[in-house]
Amino acid sequence: MHLNLSHIVWDIDPEIFTIGSFGLRYYSLCWFFAFAASYYFMYKVFVREGKPQELLDKLTMYIFLGTLIGARLGHCLFYDFAYYKDHILEMFIPFQKTRDGWQMTGFTGLASHGGAIGILTALWLFSRNTKINFIWIADRLMLVVPIACFFIRLGNFFNSEIIGHPTDMPWGIIFAQEDNIPRHPGQLYEAIAYLISFFIMWAIYQKNQHPTPGKLFGLLLVLLFGARLVLEYFKVDQVAFEQGMLLNMGQILSIPFILAGLYLLFRKPNSVKR
Repeated sequence: MHLNLSHIVWDIDPEIFTIGSFGLRYYSLCWFFAFAASYYFMYKVFVREGKPQELLDKLTMYIFLGTLIGARLGHCLFYDFAYYKDHILEMFIPFQKTRDGWQMTGFTGLASHGGAIGILTALWLFSRNTKINFIWIADRLMLVVPIACFFIRLGNFFNSEIIGHPTDMPWGIIFAQEDNIPRHPGQLYEAIAYLISFFIMWAIYQKNQHPTPGKLFGLLLVLLFGARLVLEYFKVDQVAFEQGMLLNMGQILSIPFILAGLYLLFRKPNSVKR
């Protein structure tokens, strides 16, 4: 990274180091920090509310699998269905069939809205299997979701992906691995929005250990996906079919989450068992 007169030139190698065929990427490290930070803050919540760590460990496994499976399927179904409808097996394995046979590619596509659906599905399964009320655990999990999203968007920044439209603003960044045009750092816009959301959620919880059931859940949905709805206007479309659309796929998928959040915020409260 270096300064080029009025703009920052971002030309970081996505790999931190390589040993043989193994390479550690900043993106992978950011995913680790996302789960580590989430676990740390959820542990503080569980201790404060008298819940055993064993329950948190079980919840972590549900969320980990739900996030990865949901994010992967979300990309395949929402953004690249034209390809994966004829290559269903490749949705679930990190290989791609070529003329020379199967080649390892890794899971090159993950979608945050799919990850959100995966998390909610995992929460529902966790709730059924542990008899913990879904809304109660969802309210607590929403406290840490934005900090995880913050780290994941930092990973996108290190990957020089999800870039923004060209800009002449002084904070424009030239993603040298993409082109030589100053652009909105869309990843950082989202990362900052998610970090602010985290501080808002945590401050509310610190002042009120027993918030009205569903309010934290609803507020986070509105904050997170409301920010996504607005910030998509600064970002380049992720796939070709989005060109010319009034709202891109990310914005379209955000609307149901926002509506669900508003419903939770304004519905009449019910008593919730823990």
